Amino acid sequence: MNTQFTIDTSIIPTTLDLFHVILAGAVVILALLLILLLLGMVISMARKPKQPEPVEVPAAEPLPAPEPEIIEKIVEVEKIVEVPGPAPEPVILKEPTSDAALQLLALLQKEARFVDFVKEEISAYSDEEIGAAARVVHNGCYKTLNEYFSITRIRDEQENDKITLQKGFDPSAVRLTGNIIGEAPFTGTLIHKGWLATDIRLPKLTEKHNAKVIAPAEVEL
Repeated sequence: MNTQFTIDTSIIPTTLDLFHVILAGAVVILALLLILLLLGMVISMARKPKQPEPVEVPAAEPLPAPEPEIIEKIVEVEKIVEVPGPAPEPVILKEPTSDAALQLLALLQKEARFVDFVKEEISAYSDEEIGAAARVVHNGCYKTLNEYFSITRIRDEQENDKITLQKGFDPSAVRLTGNIIGEAPFTGTLIHKGWLATDIRLPKLTEKHNAKVIAPAEVEL
């Protein structure tokens, strides 16, 4: 059976009005936009780099803990050998020479009535009487010391001067007082110059002389 398809050309407009022009233009514009959109998608997909497939990395085995190093510290100890110093000299105690001391008292008594003055109870006397007696005692003592002794000052500085005692000073010649801390050198104030006997000229005694007798008793007949 033959079927013929025919187009009715009568329905095709022979003239274009304004509506059909606008409709056709809109269709063309939409088509162009669709084409541009598809081109943009294709270009973006072409530029996108392919992500590498993840590679499984085997877990690293834990490293063995380092063995502690044993460090031997060698300390050289210097042995200090104490060399014994010279042994201190033994202190030799000398017996006091009582005869010489008694002899000095006897001379002071003879020249200055020294023992009489010291042993006298002076509370009952006036200051004038004591002063007069002290002058006699002073003159006699001064004469005795100058006749039988040579005495000089230990320090040459003036009293109340500042002086410095170096290490090795003679403690028997200088007596320290006050706040004594540490070791010499010491700096302080000279309070007293000190006295030093450089010569002794006591008279010699006979073997039968009794030195304990400072002053013999006197009997007037």
